[in-house]
Amino acid sequence: MKIALFGYGKMGKMIEQIAIQRNHEIVARIDIDTKEIDYAQMDVAIDFSMPNAAFRNISSCLDHGIPVISGTTGWLADYEKAVALCRQKNGAFIYASNFSLGVNVFFELNRYLARIMNKFEQYKVSMEEIHHTQKLDAPSGTAITLAEGIIENSSYAAWKLQKADQDEIPIVSKRIEAVPGTHSVVYHSTVDDIEIKHTAHNREGFAQGAVFAAEWLVGKKGVFTMKDVLNLD
Repeated sequence: MKIALFGYGKMGKMIEQIAIQRNHEIVARIDIDTKEIDYAQMDVAIDFSMPNAAFRNISSCLDHGIPVISGTTGWLADYEKAVALCRQKNGAFIYASNFSLGVNVFFELNRYLARIMNKFEQYKVSMEEIHHTQKLDAPSGTAITLAEGIIENSSYAAWKLQKADQDEIPIVSKRIEAVPGTHSVVYHSTVDDIEIKHTAHNREGFAQGAVFAAEWLVGKKGVFTMKDVLNLD
């Protein structure tokens, strides 16, 4: 495949390494200073840019008929616009808050556990996420996806950073140097705790998942998620 990278920071560079290892070609590296973009040479675009650039990048790819996947977080106020544009253009689009294969299995485990724990009112859920100090948004997109998975399968109505009301999920966000990403979900009672946790050792899992998703998306039409890519339904 001929891949265009929108955003050429640490994740972009890691995706480049993985893509080349899998015999793909990087035909464009688009960053904040890029003036001209040749869409004709692309088979697929992978967006790991900045929150204020993601929707513009995704829209431009869809306008030019380029399948696009995005792992940028912090732009989701415009997500439904991207979905509508994809359908209007008969394009192909995947957004994921985390492309790691392990994290997406973790998402499914989290939903399943939430359905079980909803029967036991003595347990109260809380979440914690830890990332490197360069991460701009809090809570992480992965933490939000986890919280939404709990809300969809329980009586909780919302999530909130730090302190939360009775029907809200409290999320603690920590920023510590050189931590790729750790997420934990804890159900606490007076007699015991039940905890599930995912710890990333490096960024490679995110990059591998992104390239795998791009390979899967080419030739398809529609709006998809990693559940589709990994056949988790």
